Amino acid sequence: MANPLSLAFSLGLLVRENPLLRRFGIPMNRNAKPPGFLVYLGINPNYPMRLFLSTLFMLLWLSAAAQTPAPTPLMYRKTSAMIPMRDGVKLYTVILTPVGNTTPLPFLIERTPYSAEPGVANDSTMNLARNTFLSTLARSGYVFVTQDIRGKYKSEGTMKIHQPVIHRTKPGSVDESTDTYDTIEWLLKNVPNNNGRAGIFGISYPGWLALAGAVDPHPALKAASEQACMGDLFLGDDFHHNGAFRLSYGFEYTYGVENGKEGSDFPFPQYDLFDWYRKLGSLKNVNAKYFKNRIPTWNDFVQHPNYDQFWQTNSTLGYAKSPEVPMLHVGGTFDQEDLNGPQLMYGVMEKQDTKSQNHLVLGPWYHGQWASNRGDSLGRISFGSNTALYFQDLQRRWFDAHLKSEGDSKFEEAYIFQTGSNQWRTYAAWPPKEATPQNLFLTPDGQCSFSKSGGVPPGNKPSSVSFVSDPANPVPYRTRPIEATYGPGSRWRPWHVDDQRFVDGRPDVLTFGGQVLAKPLTVTGPVTAHIFASTTGTDADWIVKLIDVYPDYDSTSRSMSGYQLPVAMEVFRGRFRESFTTPKPLTPGQPAEFVIDLHQINHTFLPGHRLMVQVQSTWFPVIDLNPQRFVPNIFEANDSDFIKAEHRVYVSGPQASYVTLPVMAK
Repeated sequence: MANPLSLAFSLGLLVRENPLLRRFGIPMNRNAKPPGFLVYLGINPNYPMRLFLSTLFMLLWLSAAAQTPAPTPLMYRKTSAMIPMRDGVKLYTVILTPVGNTTPLPFLIERTPYSAEPGVANDSTMNLARNTFLSTLARSGYVFVTQDIRGKYKSEGTMKIHQPVIHRTKPGSVDESTDTYDTIEWLLKNVPNNNGRAGIFGISYPGWLALAGAVDPHPALKAASEQACMGDLFLGDDFHHNGAFRLSYGFEYTYGVENGKEGSDFPFPQYDLFDWYRKLGSLKNVNAKYFKNRIPTWNDFVQHPNYDQFWQTNSTLGYAKSPEVPMLHVGGTFDQEDLNGPQLMYGVMEKQDTKSQNHLVLGPWYHGQWASNRGDSLGRISFGSNTALYFQDLQRRWFDAHLKSEGDSKFEEAYIFQTGSNQWRTYAAWPPKEATPQNLFLTPDGQCSFSKSGGVPPGNKPSSVSFVSDPANPVPYRTRPIEATYGPGSRWRPWHVDDQRFVDGRPDVLTFGGQVLAKPLTVTGPVTAHIFASTTGTDADWIVKLIDVYPDYDSTSRSMSGYQLPVAMEVFRGRFRESFTTPKPLTPGQPAEFVIDLHQINHTFLPGHRLMVQVQSTWFPVIDLNPQRFVPNIFEANDSDFIKAEHRVYVSGPQASYVTLPVMAK
C-alpha cells in the first residue's frame, strides 16, 4: 500500500468512494467501508462531509496533529472566507496561518476543483510537521491559501473543465486569471501580517490553474510553479494524444468531475473493465446508454473530433506564451496523465523568456509523485535516491528566493533526472545542445540498429513487415485486470514502467531488438519516431515504444532479468498525418510517413542492456478503438464501421522506418 503522503500537495483530497482521492495515489483500504478509511486517515467517520479534504498540503496527518504537539512554527490555524470576484460570484477559500507568527509572510496559493476544505472547523489548529511535503515549506514560513474554483464544492458559480483565459480579448469577462487576481487583491487587504507577495502552484488541474493564474498577473504575484499542467488537450494531454482519444481516462474523469458539484465514480458493474469497454462498441453508445448528454465535456468531445477552433481556443498555447512571472515547470517522465504539458509549456515560454525566469524540472515520476515522501522507485524500477525530497527542497528554495528574498535567486535552466545512471543532472539549455541526433533503424530481420542495413544482405531483405489489427481483439495497454482508473486496487500510476514482455510475441505487435551494448548509451532530449507504413484500411493508429531491455541474466537483480522498460512511447492517429484540423483518409496500400513525438527523456542504456522498439496499432482501453475505416467523426461511428486491417511497416530502402535519438557524447 502506498504511503499516505503520496499526495502531500494538492489541496484537493476527496475521501470515501471518490476517484479524485486516488488520482494522485492516496491509498485506500480495499476491505474497509468509507468510515474505516476515514479512521485509517485519523478522521472522525461521522464528519458530515462526503469529500473532506483540500490540499494534500495539510491533511493526511490530522490525527497525528491532534495527538502530538509540534513546534509552534508548524502549528497552523485555519480560517475561511467567501471571497467575492469582480462579477459578484463568491469563492470558498481556506487560509492557514502559522500560530504565533509575528513576521510578515507571503501567500502561497493553490486553486483546485478537488475541494479546499481540510476537514477541521474554523479557528482550529493543525500540525503540519509530519507532512513531508508541506513541512518543507511550512518551516520557511508561509500563509497557505486554498480555494475552490467556480462551481465546485463550497464555491458559487458554474464549472466546466479547462476553460481558456479570455479576459484580454473579451473585456469584462471572467476566467481563472481574473479570479486569481481578485483573490490576491482580497488577501492583501484582508489578511493581516502579509509581506505583499504571493506565489501560486499546483499539480495537474491545480497546476494548470497556476499557469492560468500567472497570465496577466496581479502585481503581487511574484512566482509560480505549474506542475503536471495540461498543455493542449487535443495534441498531448489528458483527453487526446496526437488526436487519438484517451477513452478510459476521458470517460471516467469527465464523469467524476462533472456528474454533480462534488463528483462521483461511474458505477461500473465489474472490476476488470477491459471487456466492459470492448463491449461498449461505438463511442456514440456512451450518451445513448449512460451519459444521456449530461456531461458537458463529453459532449464537447463528440462535437469537436478534430483540432478545430474550440480546441485551439482552449489550448494554453493561445494565451500562456511567455513567463510573465518567474515560472518553474515541473513534470514526470513517466507521468501517465500530463507528461506533455510541462515539457510543451517550458519550450513555448522559453522562446519568449527575455528575463531568464523560465525553468524546468523533470523527474522519474508518475503523476504527482514528487509530492510524496518517497521518490526512490516507481513500480519495480529503483532510482537509487529519494528524488521527491530533492525536488521539495528545490521548490522551497524557489519560493523562498522569489517571495521572501532569501537564499540564492540564481537557478539552473533545467534540472533533469537521468534514469539508468540514476542521478540528477543540470543543464544550461534544454534540450542540451551537446546531444547529437542518431537514427535507430528498424531492420528486416527484426532488429533495431544504427546501421540502416542491420547487417542483413540486401538480397535477403523484405521491404516491409506486416500484422493484422483487429478492433475485436485489441492489445491491452497494461496487464489485466484493467481496474477503474481511480478505483480500488488500480495500477494506473506505474503503468508507464510496466514490463512490456506481456505483449512481446503477440502477432499484432512488431518487435525490433538491438544488440547487447558494450558501453553506456545516454539519450537526452526529444525522441521522434518516423514510421513509414501502409494499411489495407483507410485509417489506422500507430503506437511506438522505445524500450530498455535488461540483461537476460542480471546478476545485480535476478528478478529484473530480461525486464523490458519503456522509456518513451506514444500514439498517433493516422487520419491526422497531414493536419490535425482537417483529417484525411489514408490511401489503402500506399506507404506514408508518420512522425510521432515520443517526448523528452534523459536515460542511460547501461552496458549489457539492449535497445528495443515495438510498433502496434491498438492500446486499449486507454486509447479508443480506431474503426480502421475512415469516418468523419469516430464518436459517431457505427459498430459496422469497425473492420480488420493489415498494417505494413516498411524497414528498408528510402522508406526504412527509424527512431531519432539525441545521443550524448559523454
